[in-house]
Amino acid sequence: MPKRDDIHHILIIGSGPIVIGQACEFDYSGTQACKALREEGYKVSLINSNPATIMTDPATADRTYIEPITPEAVEKIIIKEKPDALLSTLGGQTALNTSMKLVDQGILEKYGVEMIGATYDAIMRGEERELFKRIMAEADIQTLRSYEVHNLDEARVVAETKLDFPIIIRPSFTLGGTGGGIAADMDELMQIAEGGLQASLTTEVLLEESVFGWKEYEMEVMRDKKDNAIIICAIENMDPMGVHTGDSITVAPAQTLTDREYQILRDASLKVLRVVGVETGGSNVQFCINPKTGQLAIIEMNPRVSRSSALASKATGFPIAKLAAKLAVGYTLDELSNDITQETPACFEPSIDYVVTKIPRFTFEKFPKADSQLGVSMKSVGETMAIGRNFKESFQKAFRSLEIGVDGLDLKAEAKVDETRLDDYLLTTCTERMIAIKMALKKGYSSEKIHEMTFLDPWFIDQILQLIEIETKISEATELEYDLLKLAKKNGFSDDQIGVLRGCSGDDIRALRKGLGIIPVYSLVDTCAGEFAASTPYFYSCYGDLDETRQTDKKSVIVLGSGPNRIGQGIEFDYSCVHTVKALREMGYEAIMVNSNPETVSTDYDTSDKLYFEPLTFEDVMNIYEAENPIGMIVQMGGQTPLNLADRLLEAGVPILGTSPKSIAAAEDREQFRVLLNKLQLKQPESGTARTLDEAKVIAKRIGLPVMIRPSFVLGGRAMMVAYEEDELEPFVNAAFAASPEHPVLIDRFLEHAIEVDIDLICDGKDVYVGGVMEHVEEAGIHSGDSACSIPPYTLSEEIIARIKTACTAMALELNVKGLMNTQIAVKNDEIYIIEVNPRASRTVPYVSKATNVPLANFATQVIMGKTLAELGLVGFEPKLEWFAIKEAVFPFNRFAGVDPILGPEMKSTGEVMGIDKTFELAYWKAQVAAGQVLPTEGSVFISAKDRDKDWIVEIGKEFHDLGFKLVATEGTAQALHNAGLEVTLTHKLAEDGKNVIDLMKDLGV
Repeated sequence: MPKRDDIHHILIIGSGPIVIGQACEFDYSGTQACKALREEGYKVSLINSNPATIMTDPATADRTYIEPITPEAVEKIIIKEKPDALLSTLGGQTALNTSMKLVDQGILEKYGVEMIGATYDAIMRGEERELFKRIMAEADIQTLRSYEVHNLDEARVVAETKLDFPIIIRPSFTLGGTGGGIAADMDELMQIAEGGLQASLTTEVLLEESVFGWKEYEMEVMRDKKDNAIIICAIENMDPMGVHTGDSITVAPAQTLTDREYQILRDASLKVLRVVGVETGGSNVQFCINPKTGQLAIIEMNPRVSRSSALASKATGFPIAKLAAKLAVGYTLDELSNDITQETPACFEPSIDYVVTKIPRFTFEKFPKADSQLGVSMKSVGETMAIGRNFKESFQKAFRSLEIGVDGLDLKAEAKVDETRLDDYLLTTCTERMIAIKMALKKGYSSEKIHEMTFLDPWFIDQILQLIEIETKISEATELEYDLLKLAKKNGFSDDQIGVLRGCSGDDIRALRKGLGIIPVYSLVDTCAGEFAASTPYFYSCYGDLDETRQTDKKSVIVLGSGPNRIGQGIEFDYSCVHTVKALREMGYEAIMVNSNPETVSTDYDTSDKLYFEPLTFEDVMNIYEAENPIGMIVQMGGQTPLNLADRLLEAGVPILGTSPKSIAAAEDREQFRVLLNKLQLKQPESGTARTLDEAKVIAKRIGLPVMIRPSFVLGGRAMMVAYEEDELEPFVNAAFAASPEHPVLIDRFLEHAIEVDIDLICDGKDVYVGGVMEHVEEAGIHSGDSACSIPPYTLSEEIIARIKTACTAMALELNVKGLMNTQIAVKNDEIYIIEVNPRASRTVPYVSKATNVPLANFATQVIMGKTLAELGLVGFEPKLEWFAIKEAVFPFNRFAGVDPILGPEMKSTGEVMGIDKTFELAYWKAQVAAGQVLPTEGSVFISAKDRDKDWIVEIGKEFHDLGFKLVATEGTAQALHNAGLEVTLTHKLAEDGKNVIDLMKDLGV
């Protein structure tokens, strides 16, 4: 059937800020949907609160509203825009839940808006646990024994009479297992269930029998209104049941299924689609199989595009989100073509002749007190994907793509594991378990014993054993001959990994390998195992015989992406990379993208002219460079990852376009930067650079406490700390040296109660365009990525702003920046102090671009390629802002129970939102709502402060008092507030006998 002509205007709900469980895969899917629908002539309006996405770029939709994703906000947009339909299946759980509320509140019916993509009833059947279970029973698809509860009393009864521990807790309508867990006893059940009930949209959780250790599979499926239904991809979790699929290492296609088992899963998946009623789009169906009996049960299904959908799209080349959007407006699969082949219809099921491995990226180093054991509630902040001709190759490539200081499943990885605790690693669901399996095999553990301890399928254990056998051959060989080196490369061993085994450098192995003629070839991702020619150049490396790269007459430029998302380097750098690629294409260059992140817009098959899905390592990037021979590389857009490669690439003869690595080093190296500031007569907090602990102690004594400790060449404030006491100095300095070895550490005076300011600018070597001056809401000392900030500044004088711009211009010109630069400045007593400079794209570039409507990354790319700011019309230009734009950070503390949520110089946020309005107060309020901060307007406030903060806390107390709040404090703070004339209720400290603040919170007294 043709597309629908009874609808003309479609509203899409985005997914909001990046959080654990809902990352930039929904930027990818939402962006694809907007493009697909506009291609068909529909008008598209969009609501999303995330400024860091391509989705919220002005060019993506016809109308974009950067507003909190709430039913109230959506209703106002519906009144203004009058859409005919709402598409809710491409913005993750946030969009789905908001859409359900719009139906429940009668808003869609009131304004005549139709929900497309999935109906309300289909979503309920897929998401509401008890209803889903009943429908599966009617369809004769086995589910696990489970019981729905709505309060703790019901949970206790179920646990006592119907289920044995351990019990799995699964809340309805939540994201990434939020609020879920595995309870070993009644106390744990009560604790987890309480959180799950609060997290659930419908205040219900499912208590489910544990099938810990069963095998887990995911099927990515798609269906249209004519009942055409296809399997896009079968994904196997290496980790057994008990670990959230987002935290599991996953492999596609499934490796250990027999054909008969696969057909059973296939038939069950399509049956689920039909009985749930998904008619127009993609879904994810999860199964578990008892490895001993073959018993199969369904776990759950998502009646929407999911995180795994992005993975499946990038793994197969099949554009799930794009086709889901077109199915939602009436097309059928047989009417749509596959963009990769441009010959086969979309109902032609993908077939792949390679292996894809996804490994999650964790950032537990940011939360040392967090429980790093994995369970049914997701904890990873990103993921990396690798493609190889066999599992071992893709597995090792994925490991080195993680950017955790390893070159594969290698000796460096083994150094991260305490070999005296191998049994602990094997028996627990920890992030180091694959490394521990390798070490256990090397120590003589049998495959059978490891299987019994880990429940890992024996096939995967054998694959790791084969890697050990090759490793042994490499280290024991008298000479590294052609056949052995080729074998190693075919199984994913990197040059550096082989070099360690041979006692030489990776460069030595590289030279030997090239001398022997062992160089990678590049194969196409074509969705059909080579049966049809691929029209889109989307490549992965391997050591086969056929090279499928395509040369053109265009001058080409390689853009290095940012790799897997992590705290400090996420979607905002992908935004800059995508804009860079677009600008290069507009200028007539062939834009070549290199990245390993399956969630992003940059790794979409139609974003760049050529896409290489490869690890961002020196070896892999140099191989691509030699295959493509571009005019140069752009490294300043992808964050710290590409910058860390810049020096080696330059030494190897790669032209680095834009700011030179020498200039980057002059800003990133604390010692060189201090010299530069002295030359420009710019102030820095009193400081010194140290290369040893003793030097650091001398500097700290000279300056006086408190001091800030800053390592060189780090991202997201890694290992930055404020030492207030002498006994804090040594551990903090040692941590800084560990975070950035062989580089100096800056010790500077910590400016208490200073205003912090961020500045993003573009420099062409002659002129400077200051894109945005951002005043932080929090005082200096909180990492800029964790601070709320405002454009324009809301308290700084015009004179201070002018001096800031002058200082930034001087630094950019002295560093000879060509492209983007970010500066952080502290203002205290009308003096400006330079904190640091980063001559690269910053995490604030998309926010500044959206706030000012000036696409900084696009203009910066044109400057990098030789245009001047004068030619671009940016000399003397200043955007006229009739609004305030507030950025607010979003944190993952709800995932890490027991972690101190106090912020500091090391970044901890996973994402951000933006609020825009005509006044600072309204914009700030919108940002808080978008970030999920629901603040009370009355009641009691507990206040506590250290002695050094007593004066400051009194001012806060007065403001709360004036707003009508009652004040509660412990003895010291209460005395300070009382002395200031404020009425305050005294409560006990936690260590004292008597009622304390926790008791008050439980009684809703605070």
